Formats: sequence, C-alpha cells, structure tokens
Amino acid sequence: MQLDDFIIFTEVDRGPAFAAGIYQRKYGAEARVPDFRHHVVAFWKRTDGSFVPVSYIHMTDWADIVIAGGGCTDGNVLRTMSPVEQQAIQTEGGIYLTLTRYYIARFAPRCEAIFACCGDARAWEINSQCGYERVGDPHLIARWSRPLDEHRKRELINKAAAFAPF
Repeated sequence: MQLDDFIIFTEVDRGPAFAAGIYQRKYGAEARVPDFRHHVVAFWKRTDGSFVPVSYIHMTDWADIVIAGGGCTDGNVLRTMSPVEQQAIQTEGGIYLTLTRYYIARFAPRCEAIFACCGDARAWEINSQCGYERVGDPHLIARWSRPLDEHRKRELINKAAAFAPF
C-alpha cells in the first residue's frame, strides 16, 4: 500500500472548519485555528469513503516570505488506522514529514524563504530533514527557497521575527 492510496494532502479554504479538533488537542481546548490565508491538511481516506483530517499546518504569505505555523498531527487518528496504513506512513517517515514536504513543494516557488517557529525537539528533527535551519532566535527557523546573500537573509529573518510567534 502506498501513502497516496489513503492520504490526501491539500490546501483548504476553511481551515478552522477542518482542523479545529486537531489544533485544540495539540494546543489546548481554548486554542483557535488562526484565520490565516492558507491551510494545508492531510486527510485520511477511510475504507467507508469518508475523509478525516489527520495533520494540519497554516501558512501566510508576505510577498517574499511564507510563514508556517500551528503544525499538528492527531495521534488518535493514526492509531485507528490499519497496521498496513500505519506501516506505509512509517515507510515515508511519518505524516508530519510528508505534510511538510508537500507544503514546501507548494509554497517554496512563491517566495525567497519559508519561516516557522519550532520549540519542539521532534518537530525540529522533521523540519531539519526538510532543509530548515536555525536562524538566531531560539525558535525561529528558515528554509531558503533559493540562494541568498547574508545581507538578504538577515533582512528576511528580521521580517519574519517581527511576526513571531506564529
């Protein structure tokens, strides 16, 4: 079984409607999915044909940079998948890694860099596999979409830092 047999990665218009449950399990019952411009969701296509959100991240584009935040995965949903589905996810390195690769492929061509805030060791392990690097602030990370000189990188870092945390 291949991941794309049962997982669909897509951008949705109404992120809060799809991701509120996942987001609140990760960030607390009072947390609200920000009404940002872009919402990327991984949906599990169950054997009955229904789709269940399993992983989520929101994106905001600011001309030359994109900011990613609110990444989360629903472990309860992962545990209800069949062993074959779970193995397919593990073979790909996990659902969050695959979601991260998806949004990078989708958003990197639009900007000079993608920024995120990352304070979680597991999230850093995944983000670093996707080309992110720490950029000074203890939680701010960047993935450069194209070669940039140090001056330009610093300008973009300062711009992203003005929005943090996101």
